[in-house]
Amino acid sequence: MQDAAVFWDKVSAKYAKAAISDEAAYELTLGKTRGYLNKTDRVLEVGCGTGSTALLLAPDVGEIIASDLSGKMLEIGQENAKKQAVSNISFLHADVLGGALDAEPCDAVLAFNVLHLLDDAPAAVKKISGLLKPGGLFISKTVSKFGKNTPLKWRLMKLVLPLLQMIGKAPYVNLMAVHELEDLISDGGFQILESGNYPETHMSRYIVARKV
Repeated sequence: MQDAAVFWDKVSAKYAKAAISDEAAYELTLGKTRGYLNKTDRVLEVGCGTGSTALLLAPDVGEIIASDLSGKMLEIGQENAKKQAVSNISFLHADVLGGALDAEPCDAVLAFNVLHLLDDAPAAVKKISGLLKPGGLFISKTVSKFGKNTPLKWRLMKLVLPLLQMIGKAPYVNLMAVHELEDLISDGGFQILESGNYPETHMSRYIVARKV
């Protein structure tokens, strides 16, 4: 399987043009996240992609650092920030486990649609804990393991995923059950404050946890 940074660089232009698959679920995520953030917060987003979510949340915080391992994704984000005249956002080329993220502690770390794409999610969660101030928040949304109510298109995707990965058309994916995901975050040094699927039929688990 190809390097993750290479894969996301290759698909960056297509990714930037793609429509949000579930607009209602996305807006719910944004609304809930805004409720946990303050105007003075220093916020880090890991795996920001083209920075679209970070740009939408920027007015709700003091400073937001949008980080990703794909330089091509970040270039698109930087251009969009200029066009939108967003001044309190910065873009950082960094892997979540890399040293480039080691800086001033943050009030909150965001990881949307990231944890299931990492080959060492436990190490990433522990790293995120170290990037937070005492009592800081880790807010994530992660595609979880399929259940009986999983839509047919997702089941079909799971069947073809290994082939797509072999030919470089899909990234590494590790789908965890909800209880595995919650245990992962708890074991990483967090107390879970909220955990749920919004709406209930959505495939991704939204979790808010406080560093203990």
